[in-house]
Amino acid sequence: MKNIRYILALLVVFGATSLFAQTQKFSKKDTEIKWLGNKVGGSHDGTIDLKEGMLTWDNDKISSGKFVVDMKSIKNTDIENADYNKKLVDHLISDDFFGAEEFPVAVLEITEGSSFNDGKSMLKGSLTIRDKTHPVEFEVVKSTDKMVAKLTIDRSNYDVKFRSKSFFKNLGDKLIYDDFTLEITIMK
Repeated sequence: MKNIRYILALLVVFGATSLFAQTQKFSKKDTEIKWLGNKVGGSHDGTIDLKEGMLTWDNDKISSGKFVVDMKSIKNTDIENADYNKKLVDHLISDDFFGAEEFPVAVLEITEGSSFNDGKSMLKGSLTIRDKTHPVEFEVVKSTDKMVAKLTIDRSNYDVKFRSKSFFKNLGDKLIYDDFTLEITIMK
């Protein structure tokens, strides 16, 4: 009889845990990642593909997650001329920027989240680009059909040096600002 009670107690404990903690996986088809980089006198924007992603929910709170981004999938959406577009994309993939041959993925890991309040939650974690990892904190907004997160990233933290004021002086109108943004949209 003791064994039956013990087994029932374990089922209740583990059953309750699995009711509250759920893992949700995402793929390229459910997720859009847009990027925006600014320079003196203009900007460029585009997309980059998710390789794989997942979030773990504890009730209505994101407790952890991981998003792996394919750095070789960078695309530009604001330059119509195919030759100039390819030139920019090749440059972004090169060692001057993200070194996608040597560092083919970037990883966003979520380690902590707050409860959603009015559809908004703060998430904490880390971002790894070019094998450099730094803490990140950002807001995610949840609606009935999607979740959107915007991250502002200082590329100089990840040794992305090309025309950066953090590494070079007197760049004048050749300066590319260190901060760039990622907007991640997940369709539910």
